[in-house]
Amino acid sequence: MPGPSQTMRPMVVTMGDPAGIGPEIIAAAFCARADAIGGRIVVAGDAVVLHAAAQVVARSKGVAVPVFEMLGSLAEWRPVAGRLAYVQACSPVPGVVSGQVSAEAGKAAAECIEWAAKAALTGTARAVVTAPIHKEALAAAGVEHPGHTEYLQALAAAHSGVVVERIPVRMMLSCPGLSTVLVSIHVSLRDALNAVTTDQVLQTLRIAAAHFQRCGVPQARFAVAGLNPHAGEGGLFGREEIEIIAPAIAAARCEGINASGPHAPDTVFMRARQGEFDVVIAMYHDQGLIPVKLLGLDHGVNTTLGLPFVRTSPDHGTAFDLAGTGRASPSSLLAAIDAAWDMSAQA
Repeated sequence: MPGPSQTMRPMVVTMGDPAGIGPEIIAAAFCARADAIGGRIVVAGDAVVLHAAAQVVARSKGVAVPVFEMLGSLAEWRPVAGRLAYVQACSPVPGVVSGQVSAEAGKAAAECIEWAAKAALTGTARAVVTAPIHKEALAAAGVEHPGHTEYLQALAAAHSGVVVERIPVRMMLSCPGLSTVLVSIHVSLRDALNAVTTDQVLQTLRIAAAHFQRCGVPQARFAVAGLNPHAGEGGLFGREEIEIIAPAIAAARCEGINASGPHAPDTVFMRARQGEFDVVIAMYHDQGLIPVKLLGLDHGVNTTLGLPFVRTSPDHGTAFDLAGTGRASPSSLLAAIDAAWDMSAQA
């Protein structure tokens, strides 16, 4: 018997760290767009945490408490406007204090991630949107992965029965007018420099090109940033551009990927913003994320490329200083939900 159609499957939104703003921005997103949100998502979280967050948002904004409905499984979900469905996706989280790091909160966040990933990997969820987690809390809970990207990669590999290297992934950060894909993610700067190899840069271009192909942009223009100032200035400031990055670009072009560079990293993002390129391939985490976050933190979206399902998230952290106040903006989460909906329509 065929499974449910893509349009009849919900997206799963994880609550994130229960001590952070994740549960509150989910409630705030629902308050802002109840009809659209209710017909698209199921929240993976904890009942007490979600209801408490709804009360915080209601008091802060002077609006009615969102209508939460608990489901036993995703099979019970039906797209109903004005209703926010959730599942108890983790062990109960008693006594979590807003704004405080704890192993209990990290464990709950991890369990919600695993629940959502399983739903996507088994085809019962259309896509996954993750609210922010706190890396210190995750580590305190004994989770060995430094962030969502690596954690979801490991879960996908385990589901497929392969080593993680068989499912290479990359992080893409996007805001209106700029998208950047990273060669390396959550590693030290010294390790990030060592990760700039011809194979890694070429693999990044392949993963990014495959993603945009699936999204209906077969000839996306990829600008590859250099590693060194002025892209090495012809070897005066380093030879990585000549010996490592340029060969990867040449190989990608031979495969039909519309890649150019290496471009000076201090101007390539501006050029992309002005419309010369569709995507910038950045050599390490901060090189790519600083310009995106400077331009559009409120509407930024983090997308994991290379997974066997669509995953997006807001482009910000747990904001412990705002947790419990109801003042956190849901704009980036709404952008992530919209992006996941559109991307998963192509699957």
